[in-house]
Amino acid sequence: MVPDIGRGSRTHGLLVYLYGPGRREEHNDAHLVGSWDGFAPDPGIDPDPKVTLARLTAALDLRVKQAGDRAPAKHVWHCSVRTAPGDRRLDDEEWNAVAQRIVHATGIAPAGDSDGCRWIAVRHAEDHIHIVATLVRGDLRNPRLNYDFNKAQAECRRIEKEMGLRRLNAGDGTAAKNPSSAEKFKAERTGRPETSRETLREAVRRAVAGADSEEEFFTRLREAGVRVKLRHAPSGDALGYSVALPGDRNRDGDPVWYPGSKLAPDLSLPKIRLRLADGAAEPSAPAVGAARTNWSPPARQRRNAVVIAERSVTLLERDEDGEAAPQLVGVGELLDAVAQTSPATTRTELAAAARAFERATRSHVRAERADTRALRSAARGIVQAGGALGRGEDGGTTAMLVSTLVLVTLAAARWHSARGHAQQAHASRQAAAHLRTAYRQAAATPMRMLHDQGRALPDAQRLMHEATLRAVLPEKVVRAGGTKARTDALVATLAQAERAGHDSEALLRQAIDMRELDSADDVNDVLVWRLRRIAQLPAHPGDGARRPQAATRQATTPSSRTSERNATAAALLGTVQDPNRRSPRR
Repeated sequence: MVPDIGRGSRTHGLLVYLYGPGRREEHNDAHLVGSWDGFAPDPGIDPDPKVTLARLTAALDLRVKQAGDRAPAKHVWHCSVRTAPGDRRLDDEEWNAVAQRIVHATGIAPAGDSDGCRWIAVRHAEDHIHIVATLVRGDLRNPRLNYDFNKAQAECRRIEKEMGLRRLNAGDGTAAKNPSSAEKFKAERTGRPETSRETLREAVRRAVAGADSEEEFFTRLREAGVRVKLRHAPSGDALGYSVALPGDRNRDGDPVWYPGSKLAPDLSLPKIRLRLADGAAEPSAPAVGAARTNWSPPARQRRNAVVIAERSVTLLERDEDGEAAPQLVGVGELLDAVAQTSPATTRTELAAAARAFERATRSHVRAERADTRALRSAARGIVQAGGALGRGEDGGTTAMLVSTLVLVTLAAARWHSARGHAQQAHASRQAAAHLRTAYRQAAATPMRMLHDQGRALPDAQRLMHEATLRAVLPEKVVRAGGTKARTDALVATLAQAERAGHDSEALLRQAIDMRELDSADDVNDVLVWRLRRIAQLPAHPGDGARRPQAATRQATTPSSRTSERNATAAALLGTVQDPNRRSPRR
């Protein structure tokens, strides 16, 4: 159940709209379901609705007229209350009870208070009502409406529980402002897929992702086609900014400007300045374990981001608020950077993941050590390197990075859940779901090629690496996915790593010890990408000719354990095979 509260100054105009056909002829059978005394005139059932509308307006405004200059300028309080999709249909008596509880909880008309404000509840659709109240009490004082929205939300959570409705996540006041009904209608009327507010919020988020300075932030905004207006102090210093979409104008023909603080709490200019100062992006350099010079710029920057994202998982799992909170902000920037430079095949899902995770970046937890430099540098490097082509190594490293980002968002969900941040935890899980879909799209080709390579290995070599998997991994992990094909890519990766001079068993243990695997959707896939990054193997198996030499080898020659496993595998086969002969595909 979702409440939406607004203020106005025209009682009659609002009533005309509520009892009218609506902007899209969506209002049906408008009628009262409740009022302050139960006897308010109802234009919906009167044969002369215009006269009754005037009577109802006069009754609601009576105390406003009596208060004169003491009445507030915006004396109309309007709250729509809507059930969630899939909820059962409430009857008029139940909606009356909902309205009475809302006006009591917010202080509009406390139960038993004969001097409460006058109010009505209008229903013109099955799934919601509109509560209209005038903000002058019977004693001609103004009601105390501090935190009325929070109180209405809390009461809605109780109503959901008691009436058996879908229970929505409680908010904490850190969410971005939702578009108004007028903004939604305007978007539909002009053929936009979303409101200007939502488009601008995403544009500002993307512009700040990895930005090195305030000037660069505003330059990116303008380059994205957004109109920018700065508000200056007498000294000439910028105090704030507003943004507008080209062609988006009000009825007077003026641009519709949105201050950054109205887009989201963390997008005001002071908050953006703090982010730039606390986590100034450093020149992007390969992190330890990342690929060095042989990859294309997009691939190299994505490999670098994988290492940094894995460190974020560690910090989130330490359960230290001062370290974890800024990591969430940095991860949000990294997701924005990946989304705006991703291949076309994954762009939609990655953009949806970034948009969902935006809610997870804000809570009341304050960062004591707001160091996001590594994540901001990774985001900056990805943006500056440009978009991936969606094929070959660039597309493969996208799969490698997205696989890691799934684990990061799941770690964020656990961190938020442990602190009771229901909306943020839900947003993190939504982001993870979008990332999983994007991963399947990005990884389809490279994983299929790796499966084919694993199946085509000589029997002795394949059995050797399968023995390694059984020795190192629990049996339930080896068989995860239900088909043998799930381990073929892992076997192929171990074989390639060994040919590059690594000890495959030691490398596999290193990959496992890096982090827990319980939250992985497919453990085999996660290990494939970890192994390929650590061993600096191509993310795309078809790019083997471009493979750089390993920076640090676990062993320059196969270990004695490898020789023993070769002999064991050959014994199992009953004959010693030429390691260079490829067995026929099955």
